[in-house]
Amino acid sequence: MRILILHSRYRSGPASGENRVVEDEARLLSESGHDVEVWDPSVGTPSGIRLLQAGARVVWGRAAAAEVRTRVARFRPDVVHVHNLFPSLSPSVLRTVTGRAPLVMTLHNYRLHCLPGVFLRDGRVCEDCLGRTPWPGVLHGCYQGSVPASFALASSLVLHRRLRTFDGVDLYLAISEFVRRKNVEGGLRGDRIIVKPHFVWGGEVRQGPGDYFLYLGRLSPEKGVATLIEAWRVVEARLLVVGEGPEASALRERAPSNVEFRSTVPPEKARALLGSARAILVPSLSHEGAGRVVLEAYAAGVPALASRSGGLPEVVSDGETGLLLPVGDPHAWAEGVSRLLSDAESERMGRAAFGLWQRAYSPQSGRGRLEDAYRSVVGTRATRDG
Repeated sequence: MRILILHSRYRSGPASGENRVVEDEARLLSESGHDVEVWDPSVGTPSGIRLLQAGARVVWGRAAAAEVRTRVARFRPDVVHVHNLFPSLSPSVLRTVTGRAPLVMTLHNYRLHCLPGVFLRDGRVCEDCLGRTPWPGVLHGCYQGSVPASFALASSLVLHRRLRTFDGVDLYLAISEFVRRKNVEGGLRGDRIIVKPHFVWGGEVRQGPGDYFLYLGRLSPEKGVATLIEAWRVVEARLLVVGEGPEASALRERAPSNVEFRSTVPPEKARALLGSARAILVPSLSHEGAGRVVLEAYAAGVPALASRSGGLPEVVSDGETGLLLPVGDPHAWAEGVSRLLSDAESERMGRAAFGLWQRAYSPQSGRGRLEDAYRSVVGTRATRDG
């Protein structure tokens, strides 16, 4: 099968979960014998006249649409798989593909209904734009902290809703049932959205209960790392925080002495850190879509402590593969961490986590789900066209 993958690449590179999903799926499909082509342009931070040009590109990416038209004509894909649209592509590429090839799009987040894509504002869950015209997000400058950038993205969403651009997608792949449900609430057709969880590669499996608790990700408000810092004032265990972001300096200043900070590491070093962890910590304040880092921990035989929010309860079996804890409650998190200080509990949950990865989140499972999705849209298009 010939598969063309389109993705507006995030500037954070391998630190971006979406970037890594695109790379991993392309690799998986290629290793499975498919002919895969990836186009993942990225743009820098514009200023001056280029800011106006960037805004126009978000609304209607003429150059991106022309490039996609050329690639479709040359490569003749059996299916086109779109991931992130903004800011390099825009929904205009969906219109370019519609009618030329079966079209699949992954819903990694809530970007089609919320300008920053996370349903979070000022540290609190916000759904003011869900199912509505996203002008509240413009007023608050929710996209990149900028009113002009927010206006451009909102204008793009409004225009392409009116043009029914998003109806041209044959099948949406939501990364969790929670993400699926929110996108249906926002106006997408439920009969065109299926749940396709992430997969992650296997590697070295942890031996023993692990040495330290680990946070691995971006240091930004919605990730809830401040909850861990407060919890660790009463926790007598080592916490390793790996990542960068706008909250890094403030978190370092507030952290007790048993919290160690490290900069973002490449995926192979992240796997090595997981291999010695007692548990992965995911204290998100927002509607986390799926928590891919949880699956990476499971592949290493490491349990997870995660917020009871978003799609996290779909991957963390409370009391089995980890613990689900109240959002933003340092006391509850301290108690949960204390439970995993038991070597027996850490090892028991680690074994269950690894078993779940084998059954549901391995490359074999990921390949099957992707191929089934592609075959369904190819078959549907063939039946409709025939």
